[in-house]
Amino acid sequence: MKTKEKRYITNDRGEKVGVILDIKDYDKMLEDVEELESIRAYDAAKSSEGEVVPFERAVEEIESRRL
Repeated sequence: MKTKEKRYITNDRGEKVGVILDIKDYDKMLEDVEELESIRAYDAAKSSEGEVVPFERAVEEIESRRL
């Protein structure tokens, strides 16, 4: 993501309360956050001493909890 002019939304007192992002920058930021979450989950799973579960079984267990 390129560094661009920072655009803020301010309240009546001039305090910064939000930012304005181009949609492309916003989408890229969401992708980066999702990737970071996956990396953190992988690192946590790798460092745990729990039972090793095959991927297919893990997906089945996760899907069954959504219902």
